[in-house]
Amino acid sequence: MLRFDIITIFPEFFREIFDYGIIRRARAAGLVEIEAHDLRGWTADKHHVVDDRPFGGGDGMVLKPEPIFAAVEQFAGAARREDYGAQTRVILLSPQGRVLTQSLAGDLSKNAKHIVLICGRYEGVDERVAEALVTDEVSIGDYILSGGEPAAIVLLDAVVRLLPGALGSETSAVNESFSEGLLDCPQYTRPPDFHGMRVPDVLLSGNHGEIARWRREAALDKTRRKRPDLLK
Repeated sequence: MLRFDIITIFPEFFREIFDYGIIRRARAAGLVEIEAHDLRGWTADKHHVVDDRPFGGGDGMVLKPEPIFAAVEQFAGAARREDYGAQTRVILLSPQGRVLTQSLAGDLSKNAKHIVLICGRYEGVDERVAEALVTDEVSIGDYILSGGEPAAIVLLDAVVRLLPGALGSETSAVNESFSEGLLDCPQYTRPPDFHGMRVPDVLLSGNHGEIARWRREAALDKTRRKRPDLLK
């Protein structure tokens, strides 16, 4: 089983989002366990303060290190990444991290048994969190969100669907876009002729060898047209 512990100041953000689709089925099958935790639970003051002004001045607030260190130590069993277990990953969702890819999602689904997700907010997280705690700093794109919560959902979904048994077919994840570095080939269903737009004859032929060749060529063509950067 893969366990996710999500550290956030808005645990209610995750209240129902994982009760649908593939993630719901994976949870019901015992493949994954997910829990969101309020960062304020690791504060020591009566007002449960989790942020403060940045040293040196500037706009906005920064999440303080103390509660994050305490939370990660509880979940990961240590307050330094070199002391984590081999299958524990502590991930900071940040626009400054490496971009989430299918390859990274596959690595996490195969090699991690416990993933702690830290959701940043405001102007970010005290840099000492990244220096001492984080094994992976991950972004879902070159843009800014209000916080790391939406990014955590994207990462979690990308990882869970790659767990063995999460999808209805064992080959579903293998034949998707990015699984081999290419976009997926075009897909068609009934009717074979819709408003004069016909399904390619080869897909109706029943010749599996020709269909496989057509799909490979079509995937290459689509990648050249839409994402030529992937071919590099």
